[in-house]
Amino acid sequence: MARPYDPGPKQFVFAADDGSDHEVSVADPQEAYVAFSAFFRGRNSGTYTVGDESAGQSLVLMPGQGVIARVKGAPRPRSEYLLVDRANRYLPSAMLFFENGYAGLDRFGQWFSDLADLAASPETRGAARAATFTTERAAIEEVARIWAASGIVDPSGRYHVFFDSHDVDDDQAERAELLKLIEFLGMERVDPPTEAAGGEVWVRTDARLDAECARWS
Repeated sequence: MARPYDPGPKQFVFAADDGSDHEVSVADPQEAYVAFSAFFRGRNSGTYTVGDESAGQSLVLMPGQGVIARVKGAPRPRSEYLLVDRANRYLPSAMLFFENGYAGLDRFGQWFSDLADLAASPETRGAARAATFTTERAAIEEVARIWAASGIVDPSGRYHVFFDSHDVDDDQAERAELLKLIEFLGMERVDPPTEAAGGEVWVRTDARLDAECARWS
């Protein structure tokens, strides 16, 4: 069962750009997710907003633009944007927001503070994202996040494989980010076997990466 909100129940306001809005009072994140799923799937709108007024936070899903935004208010107002490459990313982002608000989406993907950044090429976005990680600890955590989304450890146990079975046209921004972070961390990238998919990135196992990835397994 989902952990109940404490204090609870918790109120959210769902809104869509077709003028619909719906306020719910829910006991836990799963109940909130079920209610929002029905709201989301029951209409065909370009924008959906989940508002948490008590926390001063909101989540904005923009299927019409292929973007997700997260917003938090005082004392440090902040908005960040994520380019969505698959339609099935929207509802999982809502679940993370119901569970832990703005911070629950920290590791959901490549967030940028300027919506205009999403118009850059995947390679540019990836390099810009990698440049925001200036410490070894933060960089290792980000590499592990990328691995957890679609990675494996090869059967020999000697390599971490990123983007397992993905084509080279998939995950271009995250691959560009990963390659920069591998270089920053001094990890050893190796040539994949000939039968590997074109988008895979193979890295020799590293004690730092082993420890962090174990937390995600």
